[in-house]
Amino acid sequence: MKIGVLSFQGGVKEHMDHIKSLGTDAVEIKDCRQLDEIDGIILPGGESTTMGKLLEITKMMQPLREKILNGLPVWGTCAGMILLANSIEDSKSYLSVIDISVRRNAYGSQIDSFRDYALIPEVSDFKIPLVFIRAPFITHLGDNVKRLCTIRENVVAARHDNVLVTSFHPELTEDLKFHEYFLSMI
Repeated sequence: MKIGVLSFQGGVKEHMDHIKSLGTDAVEIKDCRQLDEIDGIILPGGESTTMGKLLEITKMMQPLREKILNGLPVWGTCAGMILLANSIEDSKSYLSVIDISVRRNAYGSQIDSFRDYALIPEVSDFKIPLVFIRAPFITHLGDNVKRLCTIRENVVAARHDNVLVTSFHPELTEDLKFHEYFLSMI
């Protein structure tokens, strides 16, 4: 099994290190041709507007969208969640592959970043650390989207079929439960 990590910016190395520590191959994805070589892809945190522009510049937007719609497992963390959402408050959407609406920087600026812990039964039998950095949250879930986690009365993790989204950054903790969960989707 080989997992790709979209490598325009953000937590690329951290995601790759976690995937590799679980005994799975990880590869940086920078162009369309590489999409045929992977079994799943992670869209890391970073700056969603920049990442969206780079998806357009590299002509990866439509091929990646088609792969996901045809079943390629994908996990978007923070900015990656924004890229995958059908709707973004006060902005145009990008890949539009999961029926959610999101609010960018929903908890505030960089100084408002925080850490929390939550029990997410689908992912772990014990509380796991959650790191929020200029994090979005989900403001609307479509009927077929499963809520996985709520923090401070806001939905911060969800899944529909092959699409997983989190507002937080599991790659910035030592805990591997979310990466294991993603691998179990493949």
